[in-house]
Amino acid sequence: MTTSAKTETPDTGPDWAAEAEARVLAEALQLAPTLGWTWAMTKAAAAAAGFSLGETELLLPGGPRDLAALHSRACDAAALAALADTDPKSLKIRQRIRTGALARIDAAMATEAATRRWTGFLALPFNAALGLRLVWESADALWNWAGDTATDENHYSKRALLAGILTGTLLVRLSGGEATATAHLDRRIEAVMAFERFKGRVGKLQLGVWAAGALGRVRYGFRG
Repeated sequence: MTTSAKTETPDTGPDWAAEAEARVLAEALQLAPTLGWTWAMTKAAAAAAGFSLGETELLLPGGPRDLAALHSRACDAAALAALADTDPKSLKIRQRIRTGALARIDAAMATEAATRRWTGFLALPFNAALGLRLVWESADALWNWAGDTATDENHYSKRALLAGILTGTLLVRLSGGEATATAHLDRRIEAVMAFERFKGRVGKLQLGVWAAGALGRVRYGFRG
């Protein structure tokens, strides 16, 4: 008589890592307002989530940089969740951009004190590349939600423009409040709507310089 046995394997897959990261991030958002985005905060957050130092270094080898990326991506996910019941096809493109940008800013402001220290952390020169990559990811997620299907240079230029808008609007929201930030956003959306005319006037090379300058505010536009 033969008996078939089911082989059991431990649950150590991607879901475990994602859940562990989420637990540490939740603690980090509580500690970051006072400790900043630092290795000390990372270790304290991981310890509060029940992880040893060795586990922390394995899970988050980049320490606060990894946590900063997790925070940005969690805000992206929260924004998309908030947009889930909105059909972008029912909106004009101007409203799609505005609605998406507001959702992303609101997601970041849900943890305002931690986000304030997060922007300061990304403003450090050695974190500039990380900040640029994260805001690009946010812009890409919003354009995808909006239904953008461009595959030529417009794919990249749209994201560069929106990334600059997101960066500037978040900084204005942190420093000047919601009404001021919304007015700033509405003004900046005009740059997106006038993109083709703008591109024709300044040329591709100058557009790249302009976009780089806009995104550079991640480094130099925030004080705190």
